[in-house]
Amino acid sequence: MKIAHLTSVHSRYDTRIYLKECRSLARAGYQVSLVVADGKGDEVKEGIAIHDVGGSRGRLGRMLWTTRRVYERALKIDAEIYHLHDPELIPVGLQLKGRGKKVIFDAHEDLPKQILGKPYLNKFSKVVLSKALGVFESLACRRFDGIVTATPWIAHKFSRINPVTVTVNNYPLIGELARGEINWALKKNEVSYIGGIASIRGILQVVEAMRLVASDVRLQLGGRFSERDVEATAKASAGWSKVDELGFIGRDEVGYALARSVAGLVTFLPAPNHIDAQPNKMFEYMSAGVPIIASNFPLWREIVEGNQCGLCVDPLDSKSIADAIDFMINNPGQAEAMGRRGQDAVLEKYNWSIEEKILVGLYSRLLAGEVK
Repeated sequence: MKIAHLTSVHSRYDTRIYLKECRSLARAGYQVSLVVADGKGDEVKEGIAIHDVGGSRGRLGRMLWTTRRVYERALKIDAEIYHLHDPELIPVGLQLKGRGKKVIFDAHEDLPKQILGKPYLNKFSKVVLSKALGVFESLACRRFDGIVTATPWIAHKFSRINPVTVTVNNYPLIGELARGEINWALKKNEVSYIGGIASIRGILQVVEAMRLVASDVRLQLGGRFSERDVEATAKASAGWSKVDELGFIGRDEVGYALARSVAGLVTFLPAPNHIDAQPNKMFEYMSAGVPIIASNFPLWREIVEGNQCGLCVDPLDSKSIADAIDFMINNPGQAEAMGRRGQDAVLEKYNWSIEEKILVGLYSRLLAGEVK
């Protein structure tokens, strides 16, 4: 059976799309294609055919022209099931439905809530656009054959729109970032933040926290800034002298950074799309045996404090973040115990091997005609 995953936004080796979903489906026996738009050319990797429709200039160009090229390439593949990963591809999904194809929409985030957190929109525009997109999303997704969501909270919304809704949590691959026993003796006076860097993800508060720490600690910052003004502000701050900017790093480099770190930071600000999210990096820190310093949102507190694998702080309070960093540095025994408990929790319940069964099960039911 031929299936195709489509993205106009994400990289070809995206953790959720390629490393997890595409590889799991290929192992289950499906002929998997992945359509991307990064300008790096076509290739076949691990049995997955990657089709590149070329990059685009700017957000508008991507939404107008790149999505069209994704649709044209998708038609050439002629798959039984098409799996969409970006809200801007929803119109492509509707076109494919019009041609009698089965379509799955993968809701990585809550789109209307995500719009409310966009810094480049004014308050009125955010509200109007959020509501309009919410209506469009609801009407379109009723027509799709299945909805895959990255969190139970997003599934709660979509289950009222489409009865064929399943949650496939973005939990880590066991053994990818850490294998076997964690050697705490190899740790340095370092903490890590890995991922997209933006004001809404708390980077300015974290850099300020580095100015306030009492311990001799450095921040390993892996990722790219998405806002030039925020990057300039961060680098002009006094705390930046304690930051090692790693840039975008591959999975092996992520594992190396975490192996040296005594804590992983995920102190997102309280935006509507964050409070009920389950950041992938939180579980990746846990899988690497690294204790977490996380925002004190109720759901995050339930995960972190419920598994006794880290500390929750006010993400708007740099002093609170600094105190948590100092605690991890000054109490290595407790930090190590937190890291071990987090890793145990991943092995027991927060891992991809459990989630891939849900994904493969949905495909089996759709192709067997068991759900309509």
